[in-house]
Amino acid sequence: MSDRPTRRTNAPTPHPEATALTPADQVRRIAVVVAEVLCVLGTLVGVGVLGTRVEESSGGALAATATLIAPAGPAFSIWSVIYLGLFAYAVWQLPARNATRERVRSTGWLAAASMLLNAAWLLVTQQGWIWVSVVVILALALVLGLLVVRLGAEPARSLPERIVLDWTFGLYLGWVAVATCANITAALVDSGVDLGAVGSQVAAVVVLAVAAVLGVVFARRLGARWAIAVAMAWGLAWIAVGRLTSEPSSVATGVAAAVAAVVVLAAVWTARRSQPTVTDSPARTTTAVS
Repeated sequence: MSDRPTRRTNAPTPHPEATALTPADQVRRIAVVVAEVLCVLGTLVGVGVLGTRVEESSGGALAATATLIAPAGPAFSIWSVIYLGLFAYAVWQLPARNATRERVRSTGWLAAASMLLNAAWLLVTQQGWIWVSVVVILALALVLGLLVVRLGAEPARSLPERIVLDWTFGLYLGWVAVATCANITAALVDSGVDLGAVGSQVAAVVVLAVAAVLGVVFARRLGARWAIAVAMAWGLAWIAVGRLTSEPSSVATGVAAAVAAVVVLAAVWTARRSQPTVTDSPARTTTAVS
């Protein structure tokens, strides 16, 4: 019998022991909870419980029928999923075993910032400050982009973690990317920019092409995450529905939005096929994490 050790493949890699809960961890996890509470209050303002509904604020500039890039009303139901995920994250990050994870330490403040920016955007639109809302949503997109980049430094250890971190913030980023395009377009139209019937449609197609390119960049740079692509495709698909079935009507814009949605999904599918997932434990992957 040989005494040479047998080489095992795909053996689980032990996770490093969690470090002790520090004062910084305690402050951060409380800050996340406070930010979540403020985010909920901002949402109550945005849905009309404590203020004016978003589509009725800013003189109607953000309504589903205000511009060619505005998604149809049902598209905004994705916020219910995102808000549920943010609440789950705020609860999940409280236990010490999660709060001391490097993955949480590197993203917790960004998560809190995203919640506060979300609330700020809703409050700003209440005041009709449409260009300020553009600045806020751009800041939100940048914060979420950095957050997702940092998530890619370490894979999720469990399905619950993958859901409350990777999927929540992936959906969040994907939707905000589309919403940013719609917000900028709304600000331009509200400011009186009028390119005429043909010019407006050409501009809308260009904006949708940019959104599709952004989806491809996300697929290649952020780990081919389905969560981001699904949220972007959802928003783009509802832009298509809005332009093909409602006012302002535009077949060209509707078709371009539908094509952009397909491109975003195809980019992730292609990226995942070209970079096969390498698994060294049931919950750990080196590529294509969500």
